Amino acid sequence: MQTLLDVILPVFLVIGSGYLAVWRGLFPVAGVDGVLRFAQSFAVPCLLFQAISTLDLGAAFDARLLISFYCGASVCFALGMVGARVLFKRDWEDCVAIGFCCLFSNSVLLGLPISERAYGADALSGNYMIIAMHSPFCYGLGITVMEIVRNRGKARGDTVRAITSAMFHNPLVIAIALGFAVNLGGIGLPLVVNDALSLIVRAALPAALFALGGVLIQYRPEGDMKAIAMVCCITLLLHPAIVWTMGTGLGVPQDLFRAGVLTAAMAPGFNAYIFANMYGRGKRVAASSVLISTAASIVTVWIWLEVLS
Repeated sequence: MQTLLDVILPVFLVIGSGYLAVWRGLFPVAGVDGVLRFAQSFAVPCLLFQAISTLDLGAAFDARLLISFYCGASVCFALGMVGARVLFKRDWEDCVAIGFCCLFSNSVLLGLPISERAYGADALSGNYMIIAMHSPFCYGLGITVMEIVRNRGKARGDTVRAITSAMFHNPLVIAIALGFAVNLGGIGLPLVVNDALSLIVRAALPAALFALGGVLIQYRPEGDMKAIAMVCCITLLLHPAIVWTMGTGLGVPQDLFRAGVLTAAMAPGFNAYIFANMYGRGKRVAASSVLISTAASIVTVWIWLEVLS
């Protein structure tokens, strides 16, 4: 439990500082919007580009791990979307944003440090395997479904063009694609460019978390607690349970199996709010789900660590 507190508490302190700064009038709401824009359009894309461009994509590749993890993520996305529609009568656009919260685990900010502390730095190949595909898969699925929903009733060609336009105008997707191009092409970036990227990357997570705390002032969870509870149950309990079941059936090696289950047990990442903010739908549910599920994960991740031991 102390290990989880050591990892998760700093995250909460940064989120809390953003919340407190806006609440007490020390930082303007317009300033939070600017910080969020910087994180969403510049800093986080630089983080994704640098991480993917330097990953060893061929190390310890195992399709069984990816199948079990991403089948589970896709099922959770569908259940979150359908649950929001059937149980809470939300608009389809809101349903997709809520489903995305159930899809996108916090594989980097929480998954990596918790896995490293639990199993050591030499047992992270499964985590990196998941991370290499995480943003491309999740954003590809989320944007495709959202554009289909937004363009329902229009000609198929219009829908395809809308999906293509959304994908190739999204800074995160562009950064991911460029990262893969540099990685697979063996392109070496000049040292000065790497140093400049590193300066921006250092600000990415603190800026994103500070902005999340600030926007929570605007999107309080009143009236959405049932939807938030659904997201928490799906992400913290159902996703790792599916990965456990499929990983056992497929015979995933132990180190990779533990990486898959533990990553699936992470709370939704900040990208869940970025996606909701990008489309202006389900923002209150997304912001509150990130905060509340991260708090709840102190207990649920501890349980999964005990089960995996």
